Amino acid sequence: MAEKEHLISGYETVIGIEVHVQLTTQSKIFCSCPNIVSHEQNSTICPICAGHPGVLPVLNQQVVQRAIMVGLATNCTITEDNFFARKHYFYPDLPKAYQITQSTEPICKNGYLEIPLEDGSFKKIRINRIHMEEDAGKNLHSTLTNESYVDLNRAGTPLLEIVTEPDISSPYEARMYLKMLRNIVMYLNVGTANMEEGAFRADTNISVRKPGAPLGTKCELKNINSFKFISDAIEYEVERQIALLENGQKIIQQTRLWDTKEHKTVPMRSKEEAADYRYFPDPDLPPLHIDAGWIAQVKNTLPELPNARYQRYLISGLSAYEADVLVNDKDIADYYDQVTQFTKSALAINWILRELMAFIKEEKTSLSECKLTPALLAELVTLIDNKTINNRAAQEVFEIVAKTGQSPQEVVKEKGLEQVGSSEELEKIIQEIISANPGNVAEYKAGKIKLWGFFVGQAMQKTKGKGDPQVINDLLKKYLS
Repeated sequence: MAEKEHLISGYETVIGIEVHVQLTTQSKIFCSCPNIVSHEQNSTICPICAGHPGVLPVLNQQVVQRAIMVGLATNCTITEDNFFARKHYFYPDLPKAYQITQSTEPICKNGYLEIPLEDGSFKKIRINRIHMEEDAGKNLHSTLTNESYVDLNRAGTPLLEIVTEPDISSPYEARMYLKMLRNIVMYLNVGTANMEEGAFRADTNISVRKPGAPLGTKCELKNINSFKFISDAIEYEVERQIALLENGQKIIQQTRLWDTKEHKTVPMRSKEEAADYRYFPDPDLPPLHIDAGWIAQVKNTLPELPNARYQRYLISGLSAYEADVLVNDKDIADYYDQVTQFTKSALAINWILRELMAFIKEEKTSLSECKLTPALLAELVTLIDNKTINNRAAQEVFEIVAKTGQSPQEVVKEKGLEQVGSSEELEKIIQEIISANPGNVAEYKAGKIKLWGFFVGQAMQKTKGKGDPQVINDLLKKYLS
């Protein structure tokens, strides 16, 4: 679906996004229970994350470390003196009836991400805050018995909540921001960022207004697990709100869900007033001090981030499209970087983005399971560059190596796929073809240029597909001109 204009019917779109990122620490945020996904309900809990009276939480240092990493990667200021608070609400999956979080002073604040726009320029999306908190459990509902159950395995899972200012103006910008933020999480290796599993959850707040007017009444979109659905839901919601205002109706502040079948947002619950969570400082957790030395130590461990990698690829000669595809798939980008340690051939990127990615998709396998290592792909590319094999033979070699892990050179020798490249040998073949097809030669010279393919096909047939295409074309030009 094409992106809508920034202004629709004279209205401006205003979007702010809150993202919850599950951190992949070894243990939960306030206890030593393993931070894993278990399909056995209530199997990874203890008195602390289950909310038993009298227990004391202890902060996981790894959570703080990872929060600082994300803050630095998003250009935030790191707060030196941190405090935890209790946020009260009453859901069955929240065993303590409050969530331990950060309130007035988040660990990271006043950051930003620059996102690319469709015209090639960049826009700065301000990040208001990033704070640490614990996740709740999960309610399970049985349609057979009409009963509900509570699984507390997820309770106590460490979360980062990342909140933007209302700087986003379109579905495209929202999608770009989320993609960039998700890439940062994966590049830092602080979380899986798997949207389908809920490890990267985005709540989108949307309002519309006339340019220069105060902010309008916002509606929140929750529980949307793909970038495309988020984009589609925003587009629908903006048009819905504008239609209401144009018809003289009011927008009700509410939380809405995206119906993937009907392609529309539907109300989940009204939210006329802000909830009173009765925040107050958690008396069981002491203040957390982060000094400049700790921040500097974390900064020195940061890997190359997506934007830096993107720029490096452009400088190296890749196109913007090629660089974008690589950056958005860290495993493929890592694979490409390893290939370039063995060869600097410009052919490498084409074989990765076309053949390798297509093979993985068709075979329903993963990059780690594919037996075509970076060294083997570099070897294959070198055989093409050296004109040992042509592209047609390379396709055959690729399939064999990807499935067996055999050396491309060995496959070429076993299959007899070496390219017929000597000009003398190929010139003799071309002369034979010309002599055997005087009628086609005459027609070609008379202007029937489509016959060129016939001559090329004849040459490839006589060389059993092993002729050097460039040499064949040069010789045909010589004899058919």
